[in-house]
Amino acid sequence: MLIKIAIGLAVVGVGLIGIVAMRPSEFRISRTTLIAAPAPVAFAQVNDFHRWPAWSPWAKIDPAMKQSYEGAPAGTGAIYTWAGNHEVGEGRMTPIESRPSELIRIKLEFLKPFAATSTAEFTFRPEGGDQTAVTWSMEGRNNLVAKAIHLFMNMDRMIGDNFEKGLAQIKVAAEAAPKP
Repeated sequence: MLIKIAIGLAVVGVGLIGIVAMRPSEFRISRTTLIAAPAPVAFAQVNDFHRWPAWSPWAKIDPAMKQSYEGAPAGTGAIYTWAGNHEVGEGRMTPIESRPSELIRIKLEFLKPFAATSTAEFTFRPEGGDQTAVTWSMEGRNNLVAKAIHLFMNMDRMIGDNFEKGLAQIKVAAEAAPKP
């Protein structure tokens, strides 16, 4: 009887590992909002890490988060590190591409609670006279542990909800900023 139970558990375990292994190896999460401000104004809110505490949803989750800045004041060459509670974790962001009023691509290195590397991207597309469509996306690879976690947590909804909150705050900041 115990042998049958052990065999049954082994079959279930192998089946679960098979299901997890067949999950997508890559992920992409993306949200867009329309901002009533020209692209240079919206771009300025994101290109300078010193402005992020005003709109970052993670800064609101952990107001006591430790933050530091190194390198260039903004754009490529700037470095931002953070260490916060269990919800925001610890990591480092480094812009790897910054094209004024068009694109910011950032290397995201998560250290805690799980080590991972992803790429975040902000695009700024002029719409009409003085509006800008801003898209915030993140992509990366899922290892076996991440695939298993994604079985139980909807990462698109969880991260996407924070992207929506952040974009709403970028909208507020950009629309209140002086126009060039």
